[in-house]
Amino acid sequence: MDTRWWAVVVLATFPFLGAGGEVPEAPLESWTQLWFFRFLVNAAGYASFIVPGYFLVQYFRRRNYLETGRGLCFPLVKACVFGNEPKASDEPPLTSRTESAETTPTWQALKLLFCATGLQVSYLTWGVLQERVMTQSYGTTATTPGERFTDSQFLVLMNRVLALMVAGLYCVLCKQPRHGAPMYRYSFASLSNVLSSWCQYEALKFVSFPTQVLAKASKVIPVMLMGKLVSRRSYEHWEYLTAGLISVGVSMFLLSSGPEPRSSPATTLSGLILLAGYIAFDSFTSNWQDALFAYKMSSVQMMFGVNLFSCLFTVGSLLEQGALLEGTRFMGRHSEFAAHALLLSVCSACGQIFIFYTIGQFGAAAFTIIMTLRQAFAILLSCLLYDHTVTVVGGLGVAVVFAALLLRVYARGKKRAKKAVPTESPVQKV
Repeated sequence: MDTRWWAVVVLATFPFLGAGGEVPEAPLESWTQLWFFRFLVNAAGYASFIVPGYFLVQYFRRRNYLETGRGLCFPLVKACVFGNEPKASDEPPLTSRTESAETTPTWQALKLLFCATGLQVSYLTWGVLQERVMTQSYGTTATTPGERFTDSQFLVLMNRVLALMVAGLYCVLCKQPRHGAPMYRYSFASLSNVLSSWCQYEALKFVSFPTQVLAKASKVIPVMLMGKLVSRRSYEHWEYLTAGLISVGVSMFLLSSGPEPRSSPATTLSGLILLAGYIAFDSFTSNWQDALFAYKMSSVQMMFGVNLFSCLFTVGSLLEQGALLEGTRFMGRHSEFAAHALLLSVCSACGQIFIFYTIGQFGAAAFTIIMTLRQAFAILLSCLLYDHTVTVVGGLGVAVVFAALLLRVYARGKKRAKKAVPTESPVQKV
């Protein structure tokens, strides 16, 4: 048993060992380009900020700096380490959604159409560009094969920088509740968010985009398992039913779909490990953000805080590796990539704003339905543009998954109708 498990780990980490004598489409230049090595190097770069930051926080707490500190640095240390206790007069009343002076059905329908169109355009374009950047070559001509962009962390940085600018501008222009959370607490959600995004981009080198989308849709299964095993949480019958339908649909798709041109058992295993990492890190991000919302902050403040630390982590890691300059040079060599990366970041940031507006106007149920349909459209669009092979049984599996997701929305909506509790929605979902 130990030998078999060791073989699985080796094949996942060094995919060329299990390629069966076939030449990969994009051969690796050296072992330093392997995804597992890059993950460790990135993690070491983040640790170079987190470990000193941890000791600084502990130092200021042990010194009781909040009571004894003074000087120019005191406000900064207080905001980063201790936070501010919000006053009752500073807390705006929380409402489940924004009430509008215009309540006619036609106006509401137009606003819903606007929200749905904005979400679909933003995230469908984001999905298409994500697959284009990570799976296709740039600079291809009749005589040269071109080159691929391989640094997923650089893309994460570009997304976070623009999202930080949008969130900061929104906070300046629109009144926000008084901020009370210690800034360092954002770093935990930021770290898991950066790692989940990195795994998401990196997985596209090994599995198809439709497989990635279905993996995101099926993350409710490990969340329920962890809730049952760790928290002893109980679930209703419809939750078990929909989770079972999702697992059946995903299995139908994975077992029946035709192989990708550059896939092998080892590379597929690498992709599944990366998708599992994405789901695990993303689940931690959501749970940590839920805890942070106890400080009565807005979603845009959460978006700003998380992206602030994400930029710090990724810039620092890229500088330590010398990869920031290389990513910039790649943009200089390929203007098409620069345009794609910029549009990718714009779509991600605009999509976040549409998320806030849609939930504020129409609630979480309408937003979930729109995003579920977006996932189905994303799979269809990816298959049409990039020629992914999907059999009839695989297509039925996709239909089963999204039927189960819509059933969950319907059942959850009936449950919420009995007791409506306004909640903030976690951000950074893409």
